[in-house]
Amino acid sequence: MSFSTDDVLGWEGHPRGSRDYKRLVAALLFAGIATFAQLYSVQGILPLIASSLKITPSQSSLAVGFATVGVAVSVLPWSVIADRIGRVKSMSISVIAATVLGLIVPLSSSLPMLLTLRFFEGAALGGLPAIAIAYLSEEVHRKHTALAAATYVSGTTLGGLLGRIVAGPVAELTNWRIGTLTVSVIAAVAAALFLVLAPKPRRFLGTSADEPPLGTRLRANLRDPGMLALYAQGFLLMGGFVAIYNFLGFRLEDSPFGLPQSLISLIFVAYLSGTVSSRVAGQLAVKHGRGPVLAGSTAVMIAGVGLTISGNLVVILGGLVVLTIGFFAAHAIASGWTGHRATVGRAQATSLYNLFYYGGSSLIGWLGGVIYQQFGWTVMALFVAVLAAAAMVVMRFAPVSAHAVTSERSQAASVAP
Repeated sequence: MSFSTDDVLGWEGHPRGSRDYKRLVAALLFAGIATFAQLYSVQGILPLIASSLKITPSQSSLAVGFATVGVAVSVLPWSVIADRIGRVKSMSISVIAATVLGLIVPLSSSLPMLLTLRFFEGAALGGLPAIAIAYLSEEVHRKHTALAAATYVSGTTLGGLLGRIVAGPVAELTNWRIGTLTVSVIAAVAAALFLVLAPKPRRFLGTSADEPPLGTRLRANLRDPGMLALYAQGFLLMGGFVAIYNFLGFRLEDSPFGLPQSLISLIFVAYLSGTVSSRVAGQLAVKHGRGPVLAGSTAVMIAGVGLTISGNLVVILGGLVVLTIGFFAAHAIASGWTGHRATVGRAQATSLYNLFYYGGSSLIGWLGGVIYQQFGWTVMALFVAVLAAAAMVVMRFAPVSAHAVTSERSQAASVAP
């Protein structure tokens, strides 16, 4: 089936509850699982990798960092590809390529080979976060984009959880290669479900001759203080979040806790709280507005970070849950807001958010390890809390909300990306 320009301009998007809305949301949920199960499968087994290769915690975190760097550098090229060949086709190529590379990663015979494959796996995976929000922003009725984006983020949390809790126990019983291979097989099944369920785009018209060139679209978003404030959320909050999850396993492995790897991997069950909170945040944003929900979510994240400083294991794990609730709620709002706010180059706007998001994951995720090795957990946790507080300050003084009303009106009049 093909759609004319008149059909596109007269269609407001899939309403919540419709068959294609359900298919689209389910497809993106499975795509999120396929992507993030692979991306973070090694995070739950970093202590095993460090022990096996006799490297430091910060060096072992490069197995995560190289993949997220790959995502960061690929999101903009993927957005250009999506503008040319279509959102669903681009995401399909991305998921298939990443799945193939994910199945090859366990064959790595050395750390350099592992890091190289992880980088290219991340570059392939970058197609989904680069395009998903733009895709649903175009295809879902604008009244329901916040909730649809939150559902997609729920899929990313499920993927992150599966990747970690599956790889950890399997790797402890066998080795890290078998652990990551198991995750890659699960991701392959989820990728197949995405390919089957994703509905044909109806609003995508491709790059038109009168559309601004790529450089103009990028500059328009990078010169907008409100968009920069949203990008800062991704950089600061994701960076701190990854730092906590990267190195908490090392802390729990050491005295006085001395937990085995199979139990340490279960800390990632806390991701289930993020699955719920991202959807709840989307519902609250519909009622109360994105700004207050984002601020409240970030405050919750800071409170969770503070609890992890405790020497009591129960309090630490409770803090991890609180941290996860706050982070994923904030991420769901900030990422969805980016696609909603953009009036020029929507695919590039969301790709820039992901560039900062994964840039923060790579840089701050590694820097957190350096701080942890030199100064201990308390200093690293305070560092993460300061980053989150800085994100709140940025949003407090950024002209985001004022533009949102204008953005909604302009999007109602024009659906061009």
